[in-house]
Amino acid sequence: MRPLRSMIVFLWMAVTVIPMASLIVLTTPFIDPDRRWWYLARPWLRGAVAAARLIGRVEYEVEGEHHLPERGDNNSRIILCPKHQSTWETFFFASRMPHPLAYVFKRELLFIPFFGWAMACLNMIHIDRSARGGAWNKVASMGEQLMDRGKWVIMFPEGTRSERGRQGIYKTGAARLAMATGASIVPIAVASARCWPRKSFTFVPGTIQVSLGAPIVPDPAGSPGEMMEKVEAWIEEEMRRIDPEAYPEEERPINLAQQEAAIQASLERRADAARGSHGAAANPKE
Repeated sequence: MRPLRSMIVFLWMAVTVIPMASLIVLTTPFIDPDRRWWYLARPWLRGAVAAARLIGRVEYEVEGEHHLPERGDNNSRIILCPKHQSTWETFFFASRMPHPLAYVFKRELLFIPFFGWAMACLNMIHIDRSARGGAWNKVASMGEQLMDRGKWVIMFPEGTRSERGRQGIYKTGAARLAMATGASIVPIAVASARCWPRKSFTFVPGTIQVSLGAPIVPDPAGSPGEMMEKVEAWIEEEMRRIDPEAYPEEERPINLAQQEAAIQASLERRADAARGSHGAAANPKE
């Protein structure tokens, strides 16, 4: 049943993306990008997430949304930095966030029929990853312009999807943009690979945990590397909390307080056992 349910979801996406993308492209000369986002792109993305939930049985739970500015707040500059494990989160955050988002993504996605064409018309930041200097200049200039218009930028700090239980290399691009624009970074842990594994077209019924952390404000005296270390530390520790079975026991962070409590409890049990044996020796049965 899993392959059949998954096939139905992907078939729905493939069929419905055609009219959605066509409308976005055709209305580009007449309707501003934000309206096209709210009234065309976002409803389709919400439908895709709903189809995965209702047909593919992929539920989700979100915590930490109180860390986000309210919808009417257009002055807060925000960069979302989620863990990237599957395609699910690219749909989910666009459908869930209270502000229009500007994704930073590889330009190859623009060549996907209909879906990529629609993305090209929504004022997002597509980059050529082979031209690193030029890519960063584009992210910096467009990122600031889009944030000035009230958009939030979303960047996957690992750059690409990572396997469940694995940690990719965190790039400093988001931190560099934050320090250049004064934006805050919201770190996000997403355990999506448990239900939509990387490079898979079959959903695994279950619940995806999503956890948003408190915004990390750039320190003028710090460096992008130091800021990204904070983002990475929070995300990876939170991943081990929301998806503990994905990480081998030896890789989990050691909680010194719990370790000391366990040692103390063990010592107390041994002491109780010793007292019991001494008492039995002093009062032998007749």
